Amino acid sequence: MSETSGTPQSEAPQQLLNSPVLKSAIRKATFRLMPMLVILYIVAFLDRTNVGFAEEAMEQSIGISQAAYALGAGIFFIGYAIFEIPSNLLLERFGAKIWLARIAVTWGIVSACFSLVQNDFMFIALRFLLGVTEAGLFPGVIMFLAAWFPNKVRVEMFAIFYLAQPFSQMIGNPLSGWLINIGDQLGFVEGWRVMFAVEGLMAVAAGIAAFFVLINSPQDAKWLEKDEKKALLDVMAHENVVRESAGPKGILAALGNARVWYFTVIYFCLQIAVYGTTFYLPQQVATLLGQEAGWQVGLVAAIPWFFGLFFCYFIGRIANTVKRRRNLGALFYTTTGLGVLGSAWAGINDQPVLGIVFITIAVCSFLSCGPITWSFPTAFLVGTAAAAGIGLINSLGNLGGFVAPILRNAVNEATGSEGGFAGVIALGILPFLAAIMMLLTKRMKTNADSLLESEKTPTPHH
Repeated sequence: MSETSGTPQSEAPQQLLNSPVLKSAIRKATFRLMPMLVILYIVAFLDRTNVGFAEEAMEQSIGISQAAYALGAGIFFIGYAIFEIPSNLLLERFGAKIWLARIAVTWGIVSACFSLVQNDFMFIALRFLLGVTEAGLFPGVIMFLAAWFPNKVRVEMFAIFYLAQPFSQMIGNPLSGWLINIGDQLGFVEGWRVMFAVEGLMAVAAGIAAFFVLINSPQDAKWLEKDEKKALLDVMAHENVVRESAGPKGILAALGNARVWYFTVIYFCLQIAVYGTTFYLPQQVATLLGQEAGWQVGLVAAIPWFFGLFFCYFIGRIANTVKRRRNLGALFYTTTGLGVLGSAWAGINDQPVLGIVFITIAVCSFLSCGPITWSFPTAFLVGTAAAAGIGLINSLGNLGGFVAPILRNAVNEATGSEGGFAGVIALGILPFLAAIMMLLTKRMKTNADSLLESEKTPTPHH
């Protein structure tokens, strides 16, 4: 974004943000862009985690071992991590319109190919390729939103984007169970193969739609009036000046920046809890209910995400100052850990209802942590530094998704835990470290924090 679009660096951020014209531009951008981004992430999250529904069926059908499943579930993040930063830099070059569409189409094709899996090697190889093809989607959207929306409303936009996670689980868990049941009833094909084929093709369709819906920058948005476009370009240019003064410049500087690595550790702790819960939620619910995976388990597994849907958005609306973001982030990292540990306690003590309650607390909490956490690095990263820094945070942070299933499996085997709840306890500890680190961000104040000085927040009226 140009820094010479007419806004002097000295102009007060609040004066810019209070403009009715800017509010109109933000409102239009929200309704035009956010639904497509949410759809993309719904199918992405669904294709990452639907292996949780297929595990038992694949084991019975083609003999996939638990060790192969754990490795395959986690190796996704190796491919994801390796290609994350290059993908971000290519998005910076080609623009979101082309690159996000390309990502969705290619990962959809790979996801559909899971319907052809015959052995451990094919499963592990495709999980790796899924990570390679999906690399760059999430950080690319984070960069895209940081270029479109002022810092004051950015957590709200991140929260709207994060709504894809509960939507995907509310819709996806019953859908996955239903597709498996339907496929099994057909007789000539196994249900888990039908699930992978259908949900993979959904991603291809979403990618094609994204190409026609997304706009690379406000400058290219024909649906913005001239004064709306100028107001949005002006405020983003002002923020870019502040971000450049507060953060690293260039790729290498971003990769070596201490604050970037600090938030990488925080995000790693979050992903340990997220994927430790998400990958095994269907099995954990089935264990708590004493039933096999199916549409009933899918419906119960959707309960935590239903509540998380509203909680995540509400927290995104009120997390509009640095102090609130820091304190709320620390609070919800703590309750994430408590929720994960509580779900393990409930499983050990055969308390299924309390187990669902604790899982709901964990889901509501980690959904709220994500948007808050991303608001900090996007306040001081811009341009190629943002592509590299955000890519690093997301790629290495997401290695928590690689570590989580392996760690959980190792702890369960070492302890002989019935129902796998000892592994859940191991995964519930790290969010407490993230809570402490979030509180300590108070010592990391930069010029970018001036963008959030005021307690009054102009938010789009939805």
